[in-house]
Amino acid sequence: MRTSKVSGLQWLYLQYILVTGLYMVEPWERAIFNCFFIGFIGILFYIVCSFIFVILFQAGGKVKILLKAVGGAPIMKQKCFSVNESTTVAELTANIRKILKLGSNDSLFLYVNQCFAPSPDQTLLNLRNCFAAGISELVLHYSLTSAWG
Repeated sequence: MRTSKVSGLQWLYLQYILVTGLYMVEPWERAIFNCFFIGFIGILFYIVCSFIFVILFQAGGKVKILLKAVGGAPIMKQKCFSVNESTTVAELTANIRKILKLGSNDSLFLYVNQCFAPSPDQTLLNLRNCFAAGISELVLHYSLTSAWG
């Protein structure tokens, strides 16, 4: 009987076949099993990576926001802020009014991604999860006059 030396990935594959009992099935059945097994490992890897992503980047309790002026609105010196994730749009609007030194009669409009004005009771965590790209900050545009939707 002739024996050949097996090393590397071939050895691992042979061990895999012996452990799973796939040496007793036809080659096409083995291929189908391997596809399902690799698919399962891929899905498991995706779930683990998603969980790690949530733990590392989104569980900080803070939301990074980038404020951009639109139209004739005064430009802020500091444009990036880290705000508590439970802060509502109404609270953020009040803070922006203080920073810009606007009176109670002056209007201030906030827009998400140059698209729509969020409702005052929306939290910044919800807006970031729905409208921020990846792990970047939430982009909000502010204006003294109505600009979009």
